[in-house]
Amino acid sequence: MTISITAKKREGKPEEVRAIGLIPAVLYGPEIESRSIMVEKNAFEKAYENAGESTLIDFSVDGAESTKVLIQDIQKHPVKHNIIHIDFRQIKMGEEMTVTIPLEFIGEAVAVKQLGGTLSTPLESVNAKCLPKDLISSIKVSLDVLNTFSDRITVADLKLPEGITITDNPDTAVASVTAPLTEDQLKAMEEENTKGVDVIEVEEKGKEKVEDAEEKKKESDKK
Repeated sequence: MTISITAKKREGKPEEVRAIGLIPAVLYGPEIESRSIMVEKNAFEKAYENAGESTLIDFSVDGAESTKVLIQDIQKHPVKHNIIHIDFRQIKMGEEMTVTIPLEFIGEAVAVKQLGGTLSTPLESVNAKCLPKDLISSIKVSLDVLNTFSDRITVADLKLPEGITITDNPDTAVASVTAPLTEDQLKAMEEENTKGVDVIEVEEKGKEKVEDAEEKKKESDKK
């Protein structure tokens, strides 16, 4: 599926651009001059839903000849979480590039389904290098191989198409299943939490006594 985005040269300040339903952005790369642009909000969000950050996009500005880009970075409002700025990186098709490829977890771990364990997936993506023509949108990770609590999937276990090399440590954990807590462990946690509450109460009472003593001393000094 080919994904395309059309942009315009930016006119006005970023807040003015956002006020008319556009998103301020920047386009840069090895074969073009960096330029400030703006893209239509709804069109971009639809394209981003399909492309993510690891799919090449046909990109053109003001009707000029299109070029291949990646969505390099997205900035969101800290409270509203809407997109407020985008970086597009132009890609030179004949040169190897570094990318971040998301992991797509599929299937269900036996150790979760039958043994009641908890799935742990510390990695959401991996760093890789490849030619633009070999880039894929995601790497599928099958959880079906996690049959016991000692099983785990590492970066070295990932199945990759030809042309892609992962640059992360091959021993890095991708997925595993932890055993459910025993009754003794749960009881110990409850006791630890209770102790924590008791310590806080003691500290608060001690603080109140110190404050009372200081207040009484101040009143005595006034007399």
